[in-house]
Amino acid sequence: MHLLEGVKFVAQVKSKKRVADHGEVFTAEREVKAMCDLVEQECLRIDSRFLEPACGDGNFLAEILGRKLSIVKERYRRSSYDWERNALLALGSLYGVDILSDNCEACRERLMKIWDKAYKSVCKKECNDETRRAARYILQQNIVCGNALTLRCVDIQQQDTQEPIVFSEWTFPQNNAFIHRKDYTFAELLDEKPKKASAAQQTLFDADAATDTDGEGKFIKEYVCHYRQLGAESDNEQLELTI
Repeated sequence: MHLLEGVKFVAQVKSKKRVADHGEVFTAEREVKAMCDLVEQECLRIDSRFLEPACGDGNFLAEILGRKLSIVKERYRRSSYDWERNALLALGSLYGVDILSDNCEACRERLMKIWDKAYKSVCKKECNDETRRAARYILQQNIVCGNALTLRCVDIQQQDTQEPIVFSEWTFPQNNAFIHRKDYTFAELLDEKPKKASAAQQTLFDADAATDTDGEGKFIKEYVCHYRQLGAESDNEQLELTI
């Protein structure tokens, strides 16, 4: 059974007012699937990162997540531990920005529903609330209410604030249970003149903490903790590595 079976796409238009006020028209399911097919190999890479700058309630991100989780199941269904780590990695590879807070919340809930459905189908009685909390925490960081044109967060009136959009990179560099989070801000891109393109294609997080001065992304902090402690209430659960 496909992981997206039973997860319906909403209508392309929620209301005429939202179209008039925000130009909000969602991409239809057929077009979403066709566009994802154009980058099929990337959709099947567990750690391949996708950023949807006008994510709505997550049509594209939901489709990509379903494809990624199918690969996670195929490779790691015999080990709950390996499934959890790689499923969190797949979830952490998806990023979305939307100017409307209700869309962001709907997107998070939609992705969580898809992720949890896959979790229960593979891990069954070994499912635990700590890993679910980690998944929700990642979604809270990765789906941001903001202005993708200015790369700044917005207030309840959809007006830009002074707070830049921050994206978190999630990795398991030691191939163990400890997840690493690196926070980057991209706001300074808007204040700089276009620079000569690199000969090599860059990814969302190519900028390095020690060398970034060219606006690809400003490194802020790095954290590490056991993945099942991610999102725990105590700040002591995450060890800050870099300031």
